Amino acid sequence: MLGIIDVGGGTRGIFGTGVLDFCMDNNIRCDYFIGVSAGSANGSSYLSGQVRRNHKFYTEYAFRREYMGIMQLLKTRNFINLDYVYSTLSNSDGEYPLDYSALRDNPAKFEIVATDGITGKPRYFSKEDMTQDNYDVIKASCCVPAVCKPYYIDGVPYYDGGMSDPIPYRRAFEMGCDKVVVILTRPKDSFRGSDRDLKIARRIRRKFPNAAKAIASRGRVYNKQLKYITELEREGKLLIVAPDDISGLKTLTKDLDQLEKLYHKGYAEGVKILRYLRK
Repeated sequence: MLGIIDVGGGTRGIFGTGVLDFCMDNNIRCDYFIGVSAGSANGSSYLSGQVRRNHKFYTEYAFRREYMGIMQLLKTRNFINLDYVYSTLSNSDGEYPLDYSALRDNPAKFEIVATDGITGKPRYFSKEDMTQDNYDVIKASCCVPAVCKPYYIDGVPYYDGGMSDPIPYRRAFEMGCDKVVVILTRPKDSFRGSDRDLKIARRIRRKFPNAAKAIASRGRVYNKQLKYITELEREGKLLIVAPDDISGLKTLTKDLDQLEKLYHKGYAEGVKILRYLRK
């Protein structure tokens, strides 16, 4: 049973889009997919079979002021307009609809990680939590703290899934996978610092103390998980697909040339999955 994990990473998630486009072009299908933040959006297009759909989001739509930017922040207190991305553009009457029926009918299991703002714990949504033109669980997973207000579902506030389970490899194995591919958007020897996370934690601590604790410890959790999956890869139990360089791209950097390069890096790295599956 093949599982794919896409950890997201804001606009750096275009690397994962490249990997998954290679998979679609080469008929590589998984039995289980779990996405974190932008990785959940990548996974939805992959499981719906829409090759290069997400490429357009990263390289065209992301540059629109309706998508994200200072104007959005001033207008709505959200740097990223999640409703524009995952409703206006993605609904059945949108500019580039998600093929929901194809996603629904794909036999692969699909999970989306979000962080419960009250408990600070991960919540694993499934595609059964989505319906046609209701992709709120993806919005919740992509809700970056500090630059976005929490996204509410059934009265519960949610933040980015990477705060609580940045590399959900344990979940993949728990779901029965015996082969796992982890798509990272940083080099696999790149460990995460904590300075920025601590600043964000201070900003949300008063209203969401447990979520603040989760983000304050995100770097430690990510680094621990990264060390563990590196060991699993050495043992042949898992494959890490990661860029060798990200050219200084940060989570919300908009640099078209660098984004295109990262996409093509991802596409080229996809061949490693073919080799891994032949073993």
